[in-house]
Amino acid sequence: MTVVFMNTNQIEALIGMLAVLALFAIMVLPALIGIAHDRRVDRELREAQDHHREKEDQKSSSRSTVPSTATWYAEGRRSKKLVSS
Repeated sequence: MTVVFMNTNQIEALIGMLAVLALFAIMVLPALIGIAHDRRVDRELREAQDHHREKEDQKSSSRSTVPSTATWYAEGRRSKKLVSS
């Protein structure tokens, strides 16, 4: 059985490599957290939009197709303006 010892140059290289890896992790971690946050927000917005569309579809299917009095009045006024000009 052989025991492997590291000399000073190898220890310094290992420390340097670990320092570079630590700095890389410190720089990349906030970006990864931001990407995960953006994806979560996008998913929540998409779900809220889908829920809103479902509510609108339910409202529109329960409404009658007869125009309201205000719509009928406004369309009548528009047609009178077109005829008089």
